[in-house]
Amino acid sequence: MRLSKYFLPTTRKVPSDAKVPSHILSIRAGLIRQVSRGVYNILPFGYRIIKRIEEIIRDEMDKIGAQEILMPIIQPAELWQETGRWSEYGLELMRLEDRLGREMCLGPTHEELITELIRKEVHSYKQLPINLYQIQVKFRDEIRPRFGLLRGREFIMKDAYSFHATWKDLDKTYEDVKKAYSNIIEKCGLDYRIVEAESGIIGGKVNHEFMILAETGEEEIFYCTNCDFAVKKDLAPIKVEDKCPNCQSDLIKSKAIEVGHTFQLGTKYSESMKAYFLDKEGNQKPFIMGCYGFGVTRLLSAAIEQKHYDNQITWPIQISPFKFHMILINPHKEKLKQIAEELYQYLLRNNIEVLYDDREISAGIKFNDADLMGIPIIGVVGNEILKTNKIEIKNKIKSKKDLILKEDILDYITTESNI
Repeated sequence: MRLSKYFLPTTRKVPSDAKVPSHILSIRAGLIRQVSRGVYNILPFGYRIIKRIEEIIRDEMDKIGAQEILMPIIQPAELWQETGRWSEYGLELMRLEDRLGREMCLGPTHEELITELIRKEVHSYKQLPINLYQIQVKFRDEIRPRFGLLRGREFIMKDAYSFHATWKDLDKTYEDVKKAYSNIIEKCGLDYRIVEAESGIIGGKVNHEFMILAETGEEEIFYCTNCDFAVKKDLAPIKVEDKCPNCQSDLIKSKAIEVGHTFQLGTKYSESMKAYFLDKEGNQKPFIMGCYGFGVTRLLSAAIEQKHYDNQITWPIQISPFKFHMILINPHKEKLKQIAEELYQYLLRNNIEVLYDDREISAGIKFNDADLMGIPIIGVVGNEILKTNKIEIKNKIKSKKDLILKEDILDYITTESNI
């Protein structure tokens, strides 16, 4: 993609209400623009990152046998009234009426809607288990939307729902999803911990949250330096000087951002909505359910919170919007321009996604924008290539600079992109 033709409005100015790095840098780097409080346009650069995250999510969910569907955003009030959540959910539920006066809501989650689908279509234990997921926009009328995409009124989430004949079967799917979520976060190149959590309005006795470690997180956790133990500060009487209850190693206190939440719902929704199946003995039983949420747009912001430094983004290579950022230093020097054009076309032919800065502006602005945008591998086509046939490389992941022969650049990018 030629930067001269790309809709990527970087800026030095940010709104006064942008307080955390991910909000500030998302605006400055041209990822988002605000429409109203808690509602944002996601621009091409930001949307490429979201699509990367979605690809990783789909790959992991498909591997465990989950099937992708798409449910409507608008949901009828009567389904929520069956479970009692129409009155319980509170003001965060965005409610409306259609032209005939029927009450509806914009879905913050889809337990009622998926249960309605399954109770109509699934009637026997032979059809179980089923695990269905979607990646979709959600709406929650936050009382104080803040921090950009970290806590907005409209956001993108992956939500999954599983239906089972036995608790043992639910346990297996639940562990499969937990492993899939771990794989997703690791593939996105982020440091995280899993903690036990409270179920809130969703329900269920067993649930876990997936926490991205970040200094600006709203949650506070303790985690072990040696094993998998981790706990939310407000759920356990633990101090940082305490030892891990599992292995007696030291504990670390950290701020964190929740990006995923898994629940064993049991029969909460199936019983209230009279969603039944016939078991092996021909007895009518309520479905045993699990649900699993993962914040797509929130993960984008969490990645910035964890990986930014000195007012710069460094995208993990796995979710970087482009694999290579190529800067032409002097577009008015015909020889340099020719070399850069040939290299750009060569990389495109070899399926390397390149952001090519061919703009007729100063080198200083190009370098500042490159650091701000955060593509981890930056190549400079400048005077060095005329002298030595080498491209100057800034590798932000490894915090080093290299000189790479032009003929070797494809191998270099391919190798570094497979970290």
